[in-house]
Amino acid sequence: MKPDFSKPYDPKVVEADMYRREMESGFFNPDWLPKRSVMRKSSGRSTYTITMAPPNITGHIHMGHALENVLSDILIRKRRMEGYKTLFLPGKDHAGIAAQYVVERELRKENKTRFDLGKEKFLERMREWMEKNGDAIDHELAALGLSCDWSRKRFTMDEPYREAVKTAFEYYHKKGLIYRGKRIVNWCVRCQTSISDLEVIHTEEQGSLWYIRYPILEARGKDDGFITVATTRPETMLGDAAVAVNPKDQRYKSLMGKRIMLPIQERVFPIIADAAVDPQFGTGAIKVTPAHDALDFEIAERHNLPSLKIINEQGIMTEEAGLLCVGLKISECRKRVLQKLKDLNLLEREEPYTHNVGRCERCQTIIDPLLSEQWFLSMRELAEKTARAIKQNHIIFIPPQRKRIALAWLKQVKDWNISRQLWWGHPVPLPRETDVLDTWFSSALWPFATLGWPKKTKETKKFYPTNLISSGRDIFSLWIIRMIFSGIEFTGSVPFRTVYTHATILDAKGRKMSKSIGNVVNPMDMTEKYGVDALRFGLVWQASSTQDIHWDEGSLVAGKKFLNKIWNASRFVFTQNGIIKNQETMTKQISNAKLQKFTKYDKQILKELKNIIKITDKHLEKYEFGQALRELYDFFWHQFCGIYVEATKKDAGPETPAVLLHALATSLKLLHPFLPFITEHIWETLPLKNKKLLLIEEWPNRSKK
Repeated sequence: MKPDFSKPYDPKVVEADMYRREMESGFFNPDWLPKRSVMRKSSGRSTYTITMAPPNITGHIHMGHALENVLSDILIRKRRMEGYKTLFLPGKDHAGIAAQYVVERELRKENKTRFDLGKEKFLERMREWMEKNGDAIDHELAALGLSCDWSRKRFTMDEPYREAVKTAFEYYHKKGLIYRGKRIVNWCVRCQTSISDLEVIHTEEQGSLWYIRYPILEARGKDDGFITVATTRPETMLGDAAVAVNPKDQRYKSLMGKRIMLPIQERVFPIIADAAVDPQFGTGAIKVTPAHDALDFEIAERHNLPSLKIINEQGIMTEEAGLLCVGLKISECRKRVLQKLKDLNLLEREEPYTHNVGRCERCQTIIDPLLSEQWFLSMRELAEKTARAIKQNHIIFIPPQRKRIALAWLKQVKDWNISRQLWWGHPVPLPRETDVLDTWFSSALWPFATLGWPKKTKETKKFYPTNLISSGRDIFSLWIIRMIFSGIEFTGSVPFRTVYTHATILDAKGRKMSKSIGNVVNPMDMTEKYGVDALRFGLVWQASSTQDIHWDEGSLVAGKKFLNKIWNASRFVFTQNGIIKNQETMTKQISNAKLQKFTKYDKQILKELKNIIKITDKHLEKYEFGQALRELYDFFWHQFCGIYVEATKKDAGPETPAVLLHALATSLKLLHPFLPFITEHIWETLPLKNKKLLLIEEWPNRSKK
């Protein structure tokens, strides 16, 4: 379908058909790309690979997915034009707890639970739902104009991927890095599973701080007969094993080592000194409840304190809590404990207190830190190897400060809880084990498992290590770093050469987009309203740095206007190029033309053209996508259209038609990675001797005129 310049540009008429033609060409598949030399090759490889950060199968793609993948596609399209065998490998993640929660929510509408169906029937329901939603996500990603090799798309629950996950677990287990142990985990009472830090949302909430007196057994007199602690969770005192103070806190120097009586439970335990205690919190003395607080558990391990589990997985008080509260819910137990403390005259006071409360991202249930027996991956050896590779600059971080953040995380990383008490996911591959593996355990294998590992495949040899991974900062430690140590451990190489952490898209008021707030912008709605190229323009235009983006729909309006500018400028050029037979003749004509045959405007635009090629290359090599687009926009709108095109209407020389067409053709090449559809559509009409899609045309060489 050739352009009809007699009509205004209509993206709806062009974009879907043009993407279909690009796909049918086969050139999204690197195996089908024509052989030619790689321009300005910076390494010994002729391939360029990006594995897509796999979206969860829990619904639709969001603006973060759109930004992330459009930026990756820009790099892929540019490298393809430079002659690289490019692979943009798409895929989806099974999403563990998130996907199971969505399906359980659907069941609740039928007044059913997963237990009503049973495990086998529930997993059948999960697979049906996954196939339906997985296909929808593929269509939405394709609708962004991504030049992915869809023949290679992967899913973390495909059979080959299952084998990779099993192999990784068995390797770690045999090496002694996986063990079963008791640690404090984030426990969701509603979802009935431990969850990762990423799945805990911390929000500031108004609560209370209660000050409780603990009697000191060795008190010398009435005035020093108590030590007062402050807590936001008074019910957990039933599981206390000590009171702790900071060893440098002079207020408690004389009390360190003395014994106290736990109110209500009437157990005796010591006052201990530990550097982890914050002297500024409350009274500077804290209650130590090892089974229900992560910091308290660490303190207990250092001081060999017992751990009493007073709350079970259902959020019910256990026998360890004592007769006062056994069998009660947490909220009911709190009321009884506070009343008992008042009766004993041990509740000193209550103050309003604003603090961070952790809630399950899926169901909003308050998270209970809970001592639980789980599978853990020992991180010390893996962290040391990863830190060494990062320090030796085997990986480039964009922006550079992410390197420092990565090293800081690795320095303090704790053993990884890799088990989940779910039905949907990769089963822990051990006899009689009912847990599944954390979603991030399987996702950590993504860059090489998608290429055939653990088998030694041609794909792995050709495309691994990959060149770049792009993601948001919220999963930097939970996914990016875990992929790095997995790649080093299983392949002997880092999994990618560059880590690009993109900005987070917020709403116009600077708030995180959330369904509960109602401020989510759907990228598919934007493509329906403005078109795909305009959405891509708007996303990249706002990505001028890695700082957060405050969403502005006005950038899409600007994008639509720019597309019209390209369209109208192209229409003018095609009315002026009657003497030009094909692009080869055009380029030869310009190269051989005598200097005096060029007008001053011809000379100026050729100079500006050479400069914009250099500038575009420079910005994209530095992953400055927004800056690159802004420079191209300024060149085309002002230098080419505003000055040169207008000048040719009054002052045209014998070579001006050739220069016009050359400038337009080069501009279309430079703009193609950003705006693939309008550029490809107009390119069809250029007089080419050997017709090719712009998709595989040669990227402009800055050394040429």
